[in-house]
Amino acid sequence: MKIVVLDGYTLNPGDLSWDALKELGDVAVYDRTVPGELMERAKGAEVLLTNKVVLDAEALRSLPELKYIGVLATGYNVVDVEAAREAGIVVTNIPAYSTDSVAQMAFSHILNIVQRVDVYADEAREGKWSSRKDFCYWNAPLHELAGKKMGIIGFGHTGSATARIAAAFGMDVHVYTRKSAMQLPHDVHKCPSLDEVFRKCDIVSLHCPLSEKTREMVNAERLKMMKPTAILINTGRGGLINEKDLAEALAGGTIAAAGLDVLVSEPPHADNPLLRLKNCFITPHIAWATYEARVRLMDLAVSNLKAFIGGKPENNVAI
Repeated sequence: MKIVVLDGYTLNPGDLSWDALKELGDVAVYDRTVPGELMERAKGAEVLLTNKVVLDAEALRSLPELKYIGVLATGYNVVDVEAAREAGIVVTNIPAYSTDSVAQMAFSHILNIVQRVDVYADEAREGKWSSRKDFCYWNAPLHELAGKKMGIIGFGHTGSATARIAAAFGMDVHVYTRKSAMQLPHDVHKCPSLDEVFRKCDIVSLHCPLSEKTREMVNAERLKMMKPTAILINTGRGGLINEKDLAEALAGGTIAAAGLDVLVSEPPHADNPLLRLKNCFITPHIAWATYEARVRLMDLAVSNLKAFIGGKPENNVAI
């Protein structure tokens, strides 16, 4: 069985092993594949593994030997699932492998903003604390999370994990979700509207899928609803936010700060205005990338392929 990994570097930059996959067939691993390289590399493959390499209907029609596509992520919009279904190609994804890591990153951003850890660590290195007359030093307000209202948009795996952390900090948790109030933990409040979350909460964290309904749900109108002291967190999808509107809101003091792990274009364009704002803290799409989460991803990718080979596909999204 010919197995081709089209873009394996982000999953395994060298600290993991492909050996378990190699036990299942003849494996070729490419760090990255640009569109012009796809067909030559995928030719004759029965199995393709992809993270961000797009496999559209035209590509699928040109790969008659292809029987299985394993998406090395939870989202599978890089594959034309309808075309795969028509061609009898099984498409699987990796659900919930990074839940705790993403929730951890959401709170890493929150804690960084309210405690200014990076700022004071840098200033201590620069000698600003050493030169003070007092035993302590700060030059901007610091804030407790206890008692603050935490708004969570979307209450799937990562949304619920983030809510648990917020509750542990003593925060008042409000969520916008299709789930009924009866399906929510006793200490989580269901908001009747999306706008209410933005109006009432001190921190709003995005954990919903990107769709035409949710695209740019954070825009100038909703940002104006937020408190001037509010913080926006996005570890979901960059397209949930209108970046121009957010940049203007941050620069103009409409909201206090934002912590983002995802952007619309990745890597970002050098002229993206968010990159220059001191109250916008951006990490390079790494919430999912802890060592532990990537080990789970690798294990599940192999498990999915084994299940397919055994005739009982798991996590099949092209049913």
